[in-house]
Amino acid sequence: MAVYATEGLLEVLIEFAADREPEEANVPIAATPAGELTGLDSQLADLAPGTPVLTHFYLPDAAGSVTAVFGVDLGTPSGGAQARFVSHPTGPRAVTKTDDLAGVVLVAVPPWEVRTVTAFDRNGTELELRRLDAEPPVERIE
Repeated sequence: MAVYATEGLLEVLIEFAADREPEEANVPIAATPAGELTGLDSQLADLAPGTPVLTHFYLPDAAGSVTAVFGVDLGTPSGGAQARFVSHPTGPRAVTKTDDLAGVVLVAVPPWEVRTVTAFDRNGTELELRRLDAEPPVERIE
């Protein structure tokens, strides 16, 4: 099984992991259907329009005070996150027992470069990660 993610998302996640070091990063990620992406090129020509592509992340501390007081996670939208990004500053490049799990877990290890990100399923089986040069639609608040 292949996992698709935008280059822009992976670059931001790597920056976040580098900024958090020596602490681990733990970030929920959401997907956008391939048919809604712009900047489509030959990479996306073979993808079905409904294929999920990881495009957005949610800051893990976005609703920290509300979560601490009420025990409700408001940092992740109601639609949920389909994946999770974790960094392991001292390794391993694998899913560990202490990682928060999701259907897909992206794991990064130093050096903090996009090429160090590996995709796994929740059981720790490595998945093919395909990086796409595409952008999600611009979201506006009415």
